[in-house]
Amino acid sequence: MYPAEIVIPMKEELTDNGFTELLTSESVDEAISRPGTMMVVVNSVCGCSAGSARPGALMAVHNSPKRPDSLTTTFAGFDIDAVRRLREHLLPYPPSSPSIALFKDGKLVHFIERHMIEGRPAQMIAQSLIGAFEEHCQ
Repeated sequence: MYPAEIVIPMKEELTDNGFTELLTSESVDEAISRPGTMMVVVNSVCGCSAGSARPGALMAVHNSPKRPDSLTTTFAGFDIDAVRRLREHLLPYPPSSPSIALFKDGKLVHFIERHMIEGRPAQMIAQSLIGAFEEHCQ
């Protein structure tokens, strides 16, 4: 598990912008079971989180006329039970962090895996998310 002093500032980049933390397996199940759309950012300490995943997610949320009903995040290597449970909901995709998922009425409708984040600019991640918001969000 990563030290809190490293993780907290990375968490705050999202929570200070309206994302709710999913800290337990129960909070994951509850969030996914709500009607409507929910985006979850699986945050991590790797450089592609800071360079593309978190900035891309924030760009999408701040620049799209449509956005998910709920914005959530959990941290790989820190929020162990929550991430484990979320990964069950993300099957058949393998574990991937960072990653960004969009659920609609409890069903996974869009997923950006780590290999789709690495080496890509935040704007490209944001464009993918905005396209998914346009298709699935009201």
